[in-house]
Amino acid sequence: MKRFLTSESVGAGHPDKMCDQISDAVLDAVLKKDKNARVACDVLANNNVIYIGGQITTTAYVDTIKEAWKVLKPLGYTETDFNIINGIFPQSPDIAMGVDKTDDKELGAGDQGILFGYATNENDYYMPWSIVLSHELVKRAEYLRRKKLFKDAKSDMKSQVTMEYDDETNEYRVAKVLMSIQHSADFNEDKFKKYIKEQIIDYVLIAHNFNLDYELLINPTGRFVIGGPVGDTGLTGRKIIVDTYGGFAHHGGGAFSGKDATKIDRSAAYMARYIAKNMVAAGIAERFEIQLSYAIGLPKPQSIYIDTFGTSKYSEKEIVEIINKLFNLSVEGIINTLDLKNVSYLPTASFGHFGRKDLDLPWEKLNKVEEIKKLMK
Repeated sequence: MKRFLTSESVGAGHPDKMCDQISDAVLDAVLKKDKNARVACDVLANNNVIYIGGQITTTAYVDTIKEAWKVLKPLGYTETDFNIINGIFPQSPDIAMGVDKTDDKELGAGDQGILFGYATNENDYYMPWSIVLSHELVKRAEYLRRKKLFKDAKSDMKSQVTMEYDDETNEYRVAKVLMSIQHSADFNEDKFKKYIKEQIIDYVLIAHNFNLDYELLINPTGRFVIGGPVGDTGLTGRKIIVDTYGGFAHHGGGAFSGKDATKIDRSAAYMARYIAKNMVAAGIAERFEIQLSYAIGLPKPQSIYIDTFGTSKYSEKEIVEIINKLFNLSVEGIINTLDLKNVSYLPTASFGHFGRKDLDLPWEKLNKVEEIKKLMK
């Protein structure tokens, strides 16, 4: 049987991604000065106004507006384009009371939540091909734009890739590619589309050894001049499927950007990916999904559930036992295992948080594979 499965990505200049990046730029700036800061930074971008809000408790001072411009200027904006408002205030003392570590209490989760991690063996990204290619397309387009090689292109862009999966042969092919890229008003449409096909889409597909006989759609509305927050309101945390597995796995609903590692929406999701990827790399399953749940103020997960989609010879009980032996799933254990106080989060705010070969991310390391293999013999 042949199945058609689709994922999408958005570029760094998409309004939601602009907000994600500003949130993580503020987070990085705070953590650089205060590793124990509590940060929950959310950004709203609408027309010519950008509002930076949320709760931050820290000993450091950070110019949030300056951090925002570090994101916006490379996207092609100038200081006359936006009025930026800072609306940050301290974290609720009720939350701090439950989260903060004391002499007789472990560090607690910053909120309740359910988190999922996923991995597949269909490539060495350990990610579904459709989301890998979707990210690579907008990443390539943005690279060419910033290098001033992509004439008339602006930074708001989207991609979508439909893969054809053949269950009988276990083969994959690209069935359809969609790209929408913002452009200047006086652009040459034919040259613009030709460049996208040859220098972006075909370039990426050839680099990954895929077919070129795909169905193609480029800017299907015919015109994409108005983009960014002028064309569509942006908000932190609204691209959670783009950030994760492209629709191939469950999602707990919590976003990543702008949150420090006590927020399990981020940290436990990273740990779940770390577990899933190492399990697949160790040959425990061809596909692996794990769910973790946490309660606010409590340090350890309330439940662990795994699904190997019928691709493992091991029982769920055996696998969960191994997870409990090899991975410290307490909030502090996750932060220490993945060194989350020393990660630069801004680079993850565009082009996905998982399967990133271009970044040295601790949750993408395969340093538990041999231990898993030894215990599962």
